[in-house]
This record gives sequence, structure tokens and C-alpha cells, in this order.
Amino acid sequence: MATLYERIGGEAAVDKAVDVFYDKVLADDRISGFFAGLDMAAQANKQKKFLTMVFGGPNDYDGSDMRAAHAHLSLDEGHFNAVVENLAGTLSELGVADSDIAEVADIANSVKDDVLNR
Repeated sequence: MATLYERIGGEAAVDKAVDVFYDKVLADDRISGFFAGLDMAAQANKQKKFLTMVFGGPNDYDGSDMRAAHAHLSLDEGHFNAVVENLAGTLSELGVADSDIAEVADIANSVKDDVLNR
């Protein structure tokens, strides 16, 4: 069976999704402030590697684990939901199947407690 990474279109699809996703995130007043002052090219590159890994593609991710990466941000449920909504909206816009988007949401929810530091 093909991995989620393969089903959504591999590297090119992940690259495109992350670029569209961050456009949405930066336009979303609920969460855009968390990205102020960040090198967004570096952030996007890290996110592409992370999503590639968790979607079943090559593992080139060398960033922090989810708890360590987000501990300093004081995120709440609304922030988490905004990110998932933007990611799901991006994938839908790019023609990803609803079943694959649901799998992405499941992956996100599997790290929710770590992201929210609870």
C-alpha cells in the first residue's frame, strides 16, 4: 500500500502544500504572530522535512521533537485548531483526497498534547 506521502504526490506536493500553508498561516490573525521575526524560508524547509517524514517519505528531519519545539510558545487549543484548519484547507485546495486529509488530521492530533505542552 502506498504511503500518505506517495498518495498525495511526494516531494513536489509536500513542497507546494507547505508554501500554500504558510501563506494561509501568515494571513491568519489567530496564529500569524507566532511567526513574526522568523526566517520563513528556514521554517518552511524544516516543515517540509517534518511533513515528509510523518507522511511516510524519506526521513531527513533533524529538528526538535514537538514538545521541545513548541514549549516556549504558550499555545492553546485555538492555536492548534487554527494550524490544523489551515493545513486541511491547503490540502483540500490542492486536491488531496478527504480520506488522506483525515489521516493528516489524525497525525496532527497524535502530537497535540506535546504541541500544547500538556
